[in-house]
Amino acid sequence: MGVRHNFFNNESLKRSILISFLSVLLTIFLQHFCYGLEKEEDPLSKLARLNLEDLMNIKVETVYSASKFIQKTTEAPSHVSIITSSDIKRYGYRRLADVINSVSGFYISHDRNYHYLGVRGFSPPGDCNTRILLLIDGHRINDNIYNTAYIGNEFILDVDLIDRIEVIRGPSSSIYGSNAFLGIINIITKRGKDINKMEISAEAGSFDTYKNRLTFGREFNKNMDVLISASFFKSHGQSLYYKEFDNPATNNGWADGADGERYNSFFINTRYRDFNLQGAYITREKIIPTAPWGTEFNTHMTNTTDTYGYLNLKFKKDVDKDTSFISRLFYNHYYYDGNYLLNRPPLVRTKDQAWGKSWGAELQYNRRVFEKHLIASGFEYQDNFLQKQRNYDESPYVIYLNDRRNSNQWGIFLQDEFTVFDNLVLNAGIRHDYFKFFNGNISTRAALIYKPLEKTALKFLYGEAFRVPNMYELYYNDGNLTQKANPDLDPEKIKTYEIVLEQYYKNLQLSLSGFYYKVKNLIALTTDASDRLLVFRNKDEAEAKGIEFEVHGKWQYNIETKLNYTFQQATDKNTGRLLVNSPRHLVKSNFFIPIIENKLSGGLGFEYSGKRKTLGGRYARGALITNLNLLSQNILKGLEISGTIYNILDKKYGFPASGEHTQQVIEQDGRCFRLKLTCLF
Repeated sequence: MGVRHNFFNNESLKRSILISFLSVLLTIFLQHFCYGLEKEEDPLSKLARLNLEDLMNIKVETVYSASKFIQKTTEAPSHVSIITSSDIKRYGYRRLADVINSVSGFYISHDRNYHYLGVRGFSPPGDCNTRILLLIDGHRINDNIYNTAYIGNEFILDVDLIDRIEVIRGPSSSIYGSNAFLGIINIITKRGKDINKMEISAEAGSFDTYKNRLTFGREFNKNMDVLISASFFKSHGQSLYYKEFDNPATNNGWADGADGERYNSFFINTRYRDFNLQGAYITREKIIPTAPWGTEFNTHMTNTTDTYGYLNLKFKKDVDKDTSFISRLFYNHYYYDGNYLLNRPPLVRTKDQAWGKSWGAELQYNRRVFEKHLIASGFEYQDNFLQKQRNYDESPYVIYLNDRRNSNQWGIFLQDEFTVFDNLVLNAGIRHDYFKFFNGNISTRAALIYKPLEKTALKFLYGEAFRVPNMYELYYNDGNLTQKANPDLDPEKIKTYEIVLEQYYKNLQLSLSGFYYKVKNLIALTTDASDRLLVFRNKDEAEAKGIEFEVHGKWQYNIETKLNYTFQQATDKNTGRLLVNSPRHLVKSNFFIPIIENKLSGGLGFEYSGKRKTLGGRYARGALITNLNLLSQNILKGLEISGTIYNILDKKYGFPASGEHTQQVIEQDGRCFRLKLTCLF
């Protein structure tokens, strides 16, 4: 990849810096007109006041998503990671993808349109994160056409509105159903009382990138809480060089003005007594510079627009200390609009569209029985009353696909946490799911958790999960020009075995896990030898084994360190060959250092991903990426400033491309920066 301008010498950068510093002056001026309300103490400031003895006594964290009730992470039937809003602020994470990429066993890819998530060695190029279940406060975010879990700028929630993220590794279909295949990610959002004022944020960065956010949050009394937020993002993008298109007819390989992106997102979260109403909406447009699917190179006319929104009404009631009840009613809306300038020849503008609408309900009942049993049970129903796909040429108008369907699904689950002895817990669960186009499926999970000491846990885990084919895999075709449908697909299935050791010792938190999984009926995009058309088939089987190690330490002077290492070997079970886009080694490390107490701090991050095999049999080389974030708080009342440099060493690296690309490797950004200012009124 090449960029026409140097990082430290270009007009775009100068404009960004100028606008950023003008924003600083404006923010300082505005804050003199604040009402003078005292800002609620930030978690970073609270932590900064703790002495070493306090740090040693930090409690074991709790998690909700592993079992659908609150429990200590050491008692959860999964290997769990927690990322907090403080972590996001300290290390300057911009997107959900950046946050998850810091977790052991997870890694990302980016094809200049979407971000993709790999888990424990599994991330086929072009897979739309269908094997990860993404939740916001327990609400399913995967759409009902592609089942995509969006994690880049297309993610519906601004990362500044995240309170914490619960990452649950391994299969969880026994309580969540389809798509909880390799893991689940549950985003816990902030509440009005976490802001308790008006918050304005402005950002500027490399490649003419700007973002603004306006958030109002307030707890009016113990019975009512409101948070409302809007975010706006725009980036001109880069001029990118691709050697595969290096000839005079295609601008000598340079894609100029073909990397732009913009989005508008909105979020509301309100609570009144036991009722919670939440809604979110995003529309995001991305110009694609890589010329996939044989499209014309160096044009802004190939682009995608994703629109997603939902409303979720939840009622939660703790009847007594042993009994709780949750009900949920929701509505989801999804729209995809893809514009592709195809060079057939002649040039033809093709439209690829999808609509998805659904509503559903959920009931959950938890009760402790006979002191030793905590029973969680639930029922879910979803009516996908619109699942439509369309593909056509604009001029001359030729329609290739106009497929409109509807479906429904339901599931019922039961889970028992049985305290055999004070230091031995057996957790077992089972769920039955029904889908309109498939037979029923039963998923099970079991965990034996032994705690020889209060802060030591040894877990023996087994789980099953499944993923039903989505509407795109089943019914998409483009008039049999390049791809055809296959309505005879079967669900994918996985079995996972894992041993986890978790240990808290004074100011250290350590975990070590070993895992093995095998996948059957793996759905893959293949080429039919009889007609050379692409088609999805249950072709492959895969298996993987590996180890994960994590250590988290808090030290004197409030220094904090995190280090994790993953070795993973994911192979095709039939051939024994390493899977595509599957690095063997992952190393991540973070260092947080207070520079001036309560005023200035630094967050340094290192991320190493080993080499990855491409579809063409080559390798995308591994790379060590270094990021630095400086965070200034409390220098001026109500003002927070952060500056981040990503890829400080300007490493050249890339990710394996999916089959629709001419390139085997899609190279990524070099050194870039961001300046962010937040003012609390």
